Amino acid sequence: MRNNIVAGNWKMNHTATQTKSLINDIKESLEGKSTHCRVLVSPTIINLALAVQEIQGSAIEVVAQNMHQAKKGAYTGEISAEMLEDIGVNTVILGHSERRTYFGEDNAILTEKVSMALENNLEVIFCFGELLEDRLAQNHFNVVESQLKNVVLNLDATLWKKIILAYEPVWAIGTGETASPEQAQEMHAFIRSLLYKTYGKSVADNVSILYGGSVKPANAKEIFSKEDVDGGLIGGASLNATDFTAIVTAF
Repeated sequence: MRNNIVAGNWKMNHTATQTKSLINDIKESLEGKSTHCRVLVSPTIINLALAVQEIQGSAIEVVAQNMHQAKKGAYTGEISAEMLEDIGVNTVILGHSERRTYFGEDNAILTEKVSMALENNLEVIFCFGELLEDRLAQNHFNVVESQLKNVVLNLDATLWKKIILAYEPVWAIGTGETASPEQAQEMHAFIRSLLYKTYGKSVADNVSILYGGSVKPANAKEIFSKEDVDGGLIGGASLNATDFTAIVTAF
């Protein structure tokens, strides 16, 4: 049975003080509410250890935004899977379009990163999605299939218990534009069909597929109601405790 998941990607936002405040605001906002999903937050790397301390006693989980593909070494400014595991972070976001665009992370690098994360028993939220020109050219299915086949669809079936997929149409990230619930469901169903064709029913039925792209309290419930949408990877709205809680409780 796949999990419903709402994950907040805080990107390069919030100091340590602000991180602590936001986590406590979310905890307070969720208190007494019934949640039907895993709740994840992803502060910037420098605040991960603090966040792990702050979520103690709650159902919130802390997720890393990135990690390096090497086990260790002379990689100034980077962080390893072992370092994440050591501070109590068990999940990492990989493949986000901003990492692909601004930092040149291609399929080869992402393959190495996913492999290293899984070797260290980290859960991976693997992001992918098409550009606006791909959508307009009706090439979005091919782009998504290529991104998946070149990184994760060659993994052993047993490893998929540690993989969460996050479909993020690049044209809908931080733009205010959102794929319609029907567009989201169409792509999520296509992704699940790729899993079915590659691994069979058991894997396809148990992998959570999240939607990311300007999810807000106003549209979360309708998007999450679609059969193959198992939650969201939330950007800007996750920086506001009230908005994030509204999205978490949209299931």
